[in-house]
Amino acid sequence: MAHIDLLISDCDGVIVDSEIISHRVLFEALSAYVPKEKLDVALDGTFGLTVLSIIELIERRFDLKIPETFDADLRRSAEEVVAMEVEPIPGVRDALLAIDLPLAVASNSRRGNVEASLRRAGLIERVAGNIFSSDMVAAPKPAPDVYLLAAERMGVLPGHCLVVEDSPTGVLAARTAGMQVIGFTGASHIPPGHDLALRELGVRAIISDMRQLPALVARFMEGRGTA
Repeated sequence: MAHIDLLISDCDGVIVDSEIISHRVLFEALSAYVPKEKLDVALDGTFGLTVLSIIELIERRFDLKIPETFDADLRRSAEEVVAMEVEPIPGVRDALLAIDLPLAVASNSRRGNVEASLRRAGLIERVAGNIFSSDMVAAPKPAPDVYLLAAERMGVLPGHCLVVEDSPTGVLAARTAGMQVIGFTGASHIPPGHDLALRELGVRAIISDMRQLPALVARFMEGRGTA
């Protein structure tokens, strides 16, 4: 197992508990096109999909066409609500401050939204500007671009990076980039059995509480990173 020189964290669902808020905004926006009771069933199991994938699914299932502006409008609405309401994942600040590695954040959100979330979590100084976001790359997760950019800019080979992710989309991106991954299942949106889905994608360890992270990262740094 390669020596770990850089910790990279996802933001939404790992540093801040934002995914459940984003899902609520998405649900309300889509309910303008699909009855809520049918939409609730249709969205079951879509956690980790991109908004565009979800839109395509809804269009196929209900034989309708959602306006092309929907995704951009939704992103703006979700960012505004998240900025006002989001709370940090319990214990995340203490956990990341306790880890003796450089820290970067790689997110499918835009940079301004990531910065706002890091401020809410009290981690803007810990990250020290090492933010890599969807608006900095050609393709968002599940493409590996944002993780490869983080490694390149931080001067670390991908194989020496350790990632903390909560979604299949993010895990696939990090694994495709050639990085080791810890799965986090402690956010409020995580469905039952999610740990099994992450393990099938190749995560090396799973945690459900951020207080577990420093000791687990230390194990990876010692070459013993499985759990």
